[in-house]
Amino acid sequence: MTGENILLEVRRLKIYFPVRKGIFMRTVGHVKAVDDIDLFVKEGETLGLVGESGCGKTTTGRAILRLIEPTEGEILVRSKKLSDTGESYKVDIVTASPKLLKALRRDLQIIFQDPYSSLDPRMTVAEIVGEPLQVHGIAQGSEKEDRIEKLLAAVGLNPEQMKRYPHQFSGGQRQRIGIARALALDPELIVADEPVSALDVSIQAQVVNLLQDLQEQFGLTYLFIAHDLSVIKYISDRVAVMYLGKIVEVAETEALFLNPKHPYTEALMSAVPVPDPDYKAQQILLEGDVPSPMNPPSGCYFHTRCRYAQKICTIESPLYRDLGNEHFVSCHFADTLSLQPIRTA
Repeated sequence: MTGENILLEVRRLKIYFPVRKGIFMRTVGHVKAVDDIDLFVKEGETLGLVGESGCGKTTTGRAILRLIEPTEGEILVRSKKLSDTGESYKVDIVTASPKLLKALRRDLQIIFQDPYSSLDPRMTVAEIVGEPLQVHGIAQGSEKEDRIEKLLAAVGLNPEQMKRYPHQFSGGQRQRIGIARALALDPELIVADEPVSALDVSIQAQVVNLLQDLQEQFGLTYLFIAHDLSVIKYISDRVAVMYLGKIVEVAETEALFLNPKHPYTEALMSAVPVPDPDYKAQQILLEGDVPSPMNPPSGCYFHTRCRYAQKICTIESPLYRDLGNEHFVSCHFADTLSLQPIRTA
């Protein structure tokens, strides 16, 4: 994971939120939203991050941009814009100074989940898309206006609508405005935080295809957060599966879907609808509720809902290891289990 093609590397990241009670608001515990994860994203790829609601996906994405302060760990990003020679070097976002962090914002951007609340209703489209250019002093006046027009055209919007306000656009159009804003600074990495989950299904496909076209056009790298495995399978080069604040499996998309190695991945895949009316789904129903991240189970966090769990799973936390070909998994029995792949037709 130290190769030149690694754009982002996350090492032993922890994000704990304190729980306070009483008159004096004493800390009585911590919600372990992200609990000791390792992750890397290669230049030019799309890494899909998938899992149930509340598993820590969005928290991870926002911590990578330091919109949330990490409790522990390293977030190393390779940046070219910080060097006068054009050569890239790695910077730890966690320890970066405010001045350095502002400079890094040019390389790291986000597309938010909700296209309604993520745009200021009192600003025009031109002001929204042009704000990053103004903040970083990249363009002013007619140059900024020309840049805004090109960005709007790139995301499929009419530049003549740049004086309108967000409420005058549909949900899909608003998300395109958000994408144009993320592209304004010519970033290298974009965290896409469930960018299509709030949109109609027909619009979802358009936005996903747009993101793929923009990736090819601008040489972008995506961390694509979603809970829809169908979308993840379509857009991702590799997929990371998250459960209760931990990464339980990472692999290339085809390898993960055809040969899952973690029981939680198998259960997720069994819930994906199959486009075949004659096929009777063999859905795996997980028993019980997701444990509290404030008081996670001992051993493997998934053992309370795993149908393959044995005694060692309740006692000892499994190692996060590489099974070969960069197929990482955190399961005691990953080498011996024969799990059900996804059925696509």
